[in-house]
Amino acid sequence: MSSAGDPLALARSALAEEPAWLVGGAIRDRLLGRPSDILDLDIVVEGDPQRAARAIRSAGPRGTAVFALSDAFGSWRIVGPGGAWQIDVSALQGGTLDADLARRDLTVNAIAEPLAGGDPIDPSGGLGDLRDRRLRMVAAEAFDQDPLRILRLARLALELDFTVDAPTATAARARASGLGGVAGERVFAELRRVVAADDPLSGLELLEGLGAVGVVLPELEALRGVEQTVYHHRDVHGHTLEVLAEVVAIERDPAAAVGEELASGVADLLAEPLADGLTRGGALRWAALLHDIAKPQTHTDLGDGRIGFPDHDRQGAAMSREILERLRTSERLRAHVAALTRHHLRLGFLVHERPLGQRIVHRYLVACEPVGADVTVLGLADRLATRGRGAEEAICAHQEVALPMLGAALAWHHEGPSRPLVRGDELAAELGITLGPRIGELLGAIAEAQYAGEVTTREQAVTEARKVLAAEAG
Repeated sequence: MSSAGDPLALARSALAEEPAWLVGGAIRDRLLGRPSDILDLDIVVEGDPQRAARAIRSAGPRGTAVFALSDAFGSWRIVGPGGAWQIDVSALQGGTLDADLARRDLTVNAIAEPLAGGDPIDPSGGLGDLRDRRLRMVAAEAFDQDPLRILRLARLALELDFTVDAPTATAARARASGLGGVAGERVFAELRRVVAADDPLSGLELLEGLGAVGVVLPELEALRGVEQTVYHHRDVHGHTLEVLAEVVAIERDPAAAVGEELASGVADLLAEPLADGLTRGGALRWAALLHDIAKPQTHTDLGDGRIGFPDHDRQGAAMSREILERLRTSERLRAHVAALTRHHLRLGFLVHERPLGQRIVHRYLVACEPVGADVTVLGLADRLATRGRGAEEAICAHQEVALPMLGAALAWHHEGPSRPLVRGDELAAELGITLGPRIGELLGAIAEAQYAGEVTTREQAVTEARKVLAAEAG
């Protein structure tokens, strides 16, 4: 790798005459032998970080950018062409390297090396904690200075497969309320990685143990103890986590859930990039967490020992959007997860209409657009996680509907609806009625018949519209 493409070599060249040190995660990950998709370096300098950052930028290849970060430390970021790497440059906090390292969160992040090269500088024993695979705080005050470090503690424990030592967990838990004052986008950046991890349930358990869930996702915590119908074996909270587990299982091995014929299509769907650094599979995990989020307030005693949650799909969609707005996610992710929540019950309602005709399939795909394939996977995961009374029979019945629908939804996702046989203005002229919502409804009826293979020409499409109008009039 040329020095232009190697950020460490670039920084060393640009700052050769300036006291500077490499710190934090880059050292930790290198010592652990962890690969990195992009090179991400943190450098502290004795002098002016702006001047140092601009020196690195000037030495970098065309397309290298530099800008100030909106943090309390006056840090600057240099980003390589195409985002291939990044370097954050900060001034020493406290005036000396030892003082700077003493202000960091965890000992494994408080290791430094001279930028020019040399032995690690490890005043807090981070090298030993790396060997013991342990996360230990440098000082409890670190969580006061930035409560986000509580989320980062859980995320690192999950990603590194490290244990959190007891005093550190206790100190973090005592300060968890401070997370309420952290910017939503910073909270989401950590939660996103926890939910997207190989074992998100362990990550959520870690967050729960640190007292963080009730602060950053209080709606999820509110699901505890909300009892369900006899067809469920867990309360709403437990069921939610089991749906998440089923989604993860489908991502890992789609063939086990949907069969070999559909497996590659599902794998490709869930691997598609969506928004906010998430794939469609990552977004589906968020929908699994939020799909029943409105059950506490819609819990209804129907009498005779029966329980219901009327309207929890619609109210849950609104709540999902509100939660993701609070976390400052993109509109695309909010709309996607809200749609998944809104439609997650729709497939289950079709079980009693087996076998499904093509018109019913079309109505489902139109109603769920643009998440038809995703929500079919969510509905399947939801059913697989529901193992109360009559579970096996119910699961088999659901699969009988879900698998053909999934095949249709995957085709719709890639190909979209068929080209219309007649335009709206043409149909209005043929029928002698004005353009408006009624023409839209008739075009929808024609599209449904076309999907079912019942009309294939423009003339047949007009005839179908006349039949609809005649049936309504008669």
